[in-house]
Amino acid sequence: KLRPIFVRAGTRCVRKNMAGIVICVSGLPGAMGHEVSQACLRRGMTLAPVGLTGPSMPGQCQVKEGDAVVDVTLVGPETPGAQKQALEELRKQHGDRLVIIDFTHPTAVNPNSELYASAGVNFVFGTTGGDRDALMKVTQDSGVYAVIAPNMGKQIVALQATMERMAKDFPGAFSGYKLEVTESHQKTKADTSGTAKAMVGSFQQLGVEPFGHDQIHMLRDDASQRAFGVPEEYSTGHAFHTYTLTSSDGSVQFQFKHNVCGRRTYGEGVADAVQFIARKAAEKSETKVFNMIDILEAGEMK
Repeated sequence: KLRPIFVRAGTRCVRKNMAGIVICVSGLPGAMGHEVSQACLRRGMTLAPVGLTGPSMPGQCQVKEGDAVVDVTLVGPETPGAQKQALEELRKQHGDRLVIIDFTHPTAVNPNSELYASAGVNFVFGTTGGDRDALMKVTQDSGVYAVIAPNMGKQIVALQATMERMAKDFPGAFSGYKLEVTESHQKTKADTSGTAKAMVGSFQQLGVEPFGHDQIHMLRDDASQRAFGVPEEYSTGHAFHTYTLTSSDGSVQFQFKHNVCGRRTYGEGVADAVQFIARKAAEKSETKVFNMIDILEAGEMK
């Protein structure tokens, strides 16, 4: 049995298990970057002292969870090749124990996936937006292990899976119904909810009237969010979704709703995904690209 050892992180000591998983977070010092880092630290994983960030961001940040304090040097895209070099050095040190976690910005989806593929690092991708087909292609072609999903919350993933199966088993069950979708997130979320888009796909298979992603109603202002039921204290971190299906004559209505305050449930789902993909890499699984439904079906979401 390997004993934990202590390594210096800034001026504080944090526990590191040399046989464990090492995460490198792309998206610090953002709120979700901190949330996933803390969730992984709670699981006993090691947060690498180097992370990736966007343009014009600080060069360093500190992540705290319980007694653990980790100083993280952040590498931005300003210096060509610096981010790839940082990843390659981490990959050399940790091999398949290294997993990159990406919660960045829609505009970074494709450049970042190409970066991870070129560096040969396994990753968990929670950022929504971008060209999703290109994201999947570059990942599959690269041969790295990855979990790619627009939502990391266990119960919401279960709802998505249920809707997908209902659409497969009962296509056209809501034929002629009108669909309305409203989603609310913090102001810093630039794109339309990826979860809402995925749910729309299932409703389309169930036969609702034509509905495009551009018809999803996005709420990003305080007044609209209060009217939608978002508590003021969660203005900076929430995910509220309502899907309403109404029959053609207006006599029947169905409504599906999932509301999340804060980010913790997503952080825990990301930790599940990291452990899952690290195990798949260790097993040399022939299948290399997964989503959160795969993890749920494997019974590996805690």
